[in-house]
Amino acid sequence: MNIGNEYLRIVIERFKSVKSLGDKTIQQLNEEEIHWSYNDESNSVAVIVKHVSGNMVSRWTDFLTSDGEKEYRNRDEEFIDNISSKSEVIKVWEKGWEVLFATLNDLGEPDLLKKIYIRGESHLVIDAIERQMAHYSYHVGQIVYIGKLLKDSNWESLSIPRGKSEDYLREMLEKHKNHNK
Repeated sequence: MNIGNEYLRIVIERFKSVKSLGDKTIQQLNEEEIHWSYNDESNSVAVIVKHVSGNMVSRWTDFLTSDGEKEYRNRDEEFIDNISSKSEVIKVWEKGWEVLFATLNDLGEPDLLKKIYIRGESHLVIDAIERQMAHYSYHVGQIVYIGKLLKDSNWESLSIPRGKSEDYLREMLEKHKNHNK
């Protein structure tokens, strides 16, 4: 087993898991809810999506050969809620993830210890991957929290529903019992 390729396989699965949480939240929200924000200092789901996607396109385009903060990126504009529809929010969301997954799928073990740059600061590829995982998880957590606030009792749980932990544990133990022999 090649540890670098195994790491890349695992991290791609983790990014897919984080994306899935965002996908499932966005699906539950209507047009109006996509643009809701608590106050002028907080961000709507649409704004968070614009920011995350803008970051992804900038960071993961020409990942190994150019600085991750591209000259064409306008980060400040990402925080203006000017996406007109939920379908456009989804297109913006998907664009960022497509760039990220295309780049990760092209990486191999020898790339993990190469140096890349973000705003002129040197990072090993493995560090840059972990940095972005933390950043995207943070923002997807915000999206999920906004979704839960807005949907209240109509929220469809994305993980183990309240009061169902024991049932879930039993299911998982039973499911994996035969695999561990």
